[in-house]
Amino acid sequence: MSSKKPIYRSSLLVAILPALAAFLIYLPALQNDFVNWDDDDYIYQNPYIQKINLLLFKWAFFNFHAANWHPLTWISHAVDTAIWGLNPWGHHLTNVILHGINTFLVVLLVIRLLAAAREKTEEGVFPEFLTEKGIRLTAVTTGLLFGLHPIHVESVAWISERKDLLCGVFFLSGMYLYLRNALRSETSIPLRSSIFDKNYFLVLGCFIGALLSKPMAVTFPVVLLLLDYYPLKRFSSPGSLRKIALEKTPFFLFSLCSSIVTILAQHSGSAIASLKFASFSSRMLVAAHAFYSYLQKMIVPVHLVPLYPYPQDVRFLAAPYLWSIFFVLAVAFSCLAGWKARKAWRALCAYYAITIFPVIGLIQVGYQSMADRYTYLPSLSPFLSMGLFTAWSSHTMSRVASASWKKIVNLAALPAAVAALLILSYLTLTQIAVWKNSLTLWNYEISAEPDGNPVAYYHRGIAYQTNERYAEATRDYSKAIELNPDFYEAYNNRATVYDTLDQPELAIRDYTRSLALKPHFRIYYNRGLSYARVGASANAIEDFTRSLSLYPDNAGAYVNRGFAYLNIGGRQQAYLDFEKGCGMGNDTGCNLLNELTRNADRPRVK
Repeated sequence: MSSKKPIYRSSLLVAILPALAAFLIYLPALQNDFVNWDDDDYIYQNPYIQKINLLLFKWAFFNFHAANWHPLTWISHAVDTAIWGLNPWGHHLTNVILHGINTFLVVLLVIRLLAAAREKTEEGVFPEFLTEKGIRLTAVTTGLLFGLHPIHVESVAWISERKDLLCGVFFLSGMYLYLRNALRSETSIPLRSSIFDKNYFLVLGCFIGALLSKPMAVTFPVVLLLLDYYPLKRFSSPGSLRKIALEKTPFFLFSLCSSIVTILAQHSGSAIASLKFASFSSRMLVAAHAFYSYLQKMIVPVHLVPLYPYPQDVRFLAAPYLWSIFFVLAVAFSCLAGWKARKAWRALCAYYAITIFPVIGLIQVGYQSMADRYTYLPSLSPFLSMGLFTAWSSHTMSRVASASWKKIVNLAALPAAVAALLILSYLTLTQIAVWKNSLTLWNYEISAEPDGNPVAYYHRGIAYQTNERYAEATRDYSKAIELNPDFYEAYNNRATVYDTLDQPELAIRDYTRSLALKPHFRIYYNRGLSYARVGASANAIEDFTRSLSLYPDNAGAYVNRGFAYLNIGGRQQAYLDFEKGCGMGNDTGCNLLNELTRNADRPRVK
């Protein structure tokens, strides 16, 4: 055992280099702005994270804001806002630091994982290329791939994906601690001490932290079972099933609770698509294609886009889906064949499949078929496979090459490795620039998917509208409606542009179309304002009333309804609405209420 300790002592130093490289390569992200894709709901238009107080914690834990439940992530955004305000520089810095920490943890985890496999494997059976040097080379390669690969840009350069990074810190830490604790004795974690041991609670605490950051961590208990299978080989020890079942029960209970809360959160925002959106057979085909495509993009990281639109024509005999099904079946067969001889390969494949499963699309959330951010933790398995291949290649070349060829190989290996890292870094820097601001993001998306992504045109329209480029905004909203005639948000936003351009009749037309698709308090309110502009006070009152029936806390709706009542002589109704709006903190309502009471010789409101 003592001969194996040096690799643990030096692992911290080995992990620093990939972590530092990851931190440095993402520094250009600090110059990026917020983008109008979730960053608005999550941060710069989110009033709940502006102060750190008891109300923040109550809101974070007991509300489903933006159809999500990840209270620890909300609190982290609140901490950033307290420190940096709404300066995106500081929010990006936190993401970059967290990614550097995760890269550091990946290197430590790989060293611990391979050292555990070596300790649990009989001499002569363990691969000879995994010497201490081979383990370090594997760990560093895996860490560099994890830290520098452009497929992770979305998780790091997009501030709203803080949840990936925060979840990663807890998830990877939990795996590392579990391995460390399990190797403290030859019988793994003793039954008596496992449930009441502080190290057990540390692992459980990491799991809870991961769940509170992003519910994708629900797979953590299954990952622990996978570690029990390989490299720990705990299932073969006497009484192991009872021990393992007792240990894992709390983990699975927390996983079940998190899954239920997440489904409730998604349902609250109507984020889960019905079978009308895509049949189950279509989802199976798209899931298989995503399973294959993620791996393909990790090997050849090109054509990475922020939003992969859900395909319209999904057919079993179409080449992409047929090939994907064949690939999935081939991987499954390779895992099942030679059951006893391929534990390591089987564990690598299982980790990837297990961790990607919650977001593979069988339960469809949103309008994307896949997303680069979903690979943040699942990518550990493919990158580790590449790291192992690198160590094997290095060892094999050193064995088969003659003395003269060894020098040539060694001289060529370093420049080749540097070139590969430079290419990877260049692609990552290019991808970071895509997230510079909303316009660069959606221009890039539309150039990649010009005819299949109404969401991109919609969000670029918002960016144009924010910059007062109304002609471009109207054009993009119209394009979004052309691609998706049921896009009620696009009708609403185009109507707001018409209102800004003093074209209330066109605005009313678009608001009406939007409401026919989906009644919403904000759209009723907007149409009420347009009716008020054209003097249709009765229609305005009706719309403000409908808006308040859906959302009673809109002080502006009370005040504007009061204006409409005044226009038709309803002074008493106006007084009640101004009083209500004033009570909700609307200054305009208070001023108008004072004016009415002054004219009626009634006491003024202070």
